[in-house]
Amino acid sequence: MNATPTPAQDFLLSVEDLTVSFDGFKAVNGVNFYVDPNEIRVIIGPNGAGKTTVLDLICGRTRATAGSIRFRGRELTRMSESDIVLAGVGRKFQNPSIYDDLTVFENLEISFPRGRSVWGALRFRRDAEVRDRIHEVAEMIFLKEHLQARAEFLSHGQKQWLEIGMLLIQDPELLMLDEPVAGMSVSERKKTAELLNRIIRNRSVLVIEHDMKFVEDIAHRVTVLHQGKVLSEGSMEHVKNDPKVVEVYLGH
Repeated sequence: MNATPTPAQDFLLSVEDLTVSFDGFKAVNGVNFYVDPNEIRVIIGPNGAGKTTVLDLICGRTRATAGSIRFRGRELTRMSESDIVLAGVGRKFQNPSIYDDLTVFENLEISFPRGRSVWGALRFRRDAEVRDRIHEVAEMIFLKEHLQARAEFLSHGQKQWLEIGMLLIQDPELLMLDEPVAGMSVSERKKTAELLNRIIRNRSVLVIEHDMKFVEDIAHRVTVLHQGKVLSEGSMEHVKNDPKVVEVYLGH
């Protein structure tokens, strides 16, 4: 079941007929879905369904064979990875990618947008704007009391939050997370759900996840992929009662 767009609706992200082939194998095959502003969309499905490949296509890491990805009306399939980031799309991979030998504060500081270009780095100053934004994000990701701690000493869940914070400090309009609660404790998963439900006041979040309890806690809408195609879409209640989804995924 593919989503049908409402012409008058202003979607943040529109994915239409998205296809990518690897040596003739269609890893993603004619996928359609639409993400609203301030929405948490979760993509679920069995291993090999094409979930991570969809994120790779949106962020420009993989090039589409056919189809369209429009973000705020801009076609992403013709843009470089760096330009897609500058357009407002942030991506977190499965394993935390942080600087272990830097403090939490320094990890957030190095991600502050002004320091990312050569000219910006030369002119970068740790002024009040930078410090205020770091403290704001640190509180959001439950690390305000750990700003001077080296990242290597954080728990696995705290490292995941730090990487989310490193993306949030860049203020993306679309944040994409690949299995953000994998390896987390029950309490850390609950806090991550709280975090995601809080940050969508200014952005949308696209999540790949296998933890169905976590999905129920965060998802506004769920897209189920199977063999590179959209199998079902709707509320969590709808998809978990869809016989096709139970057969190929939830029943296992």
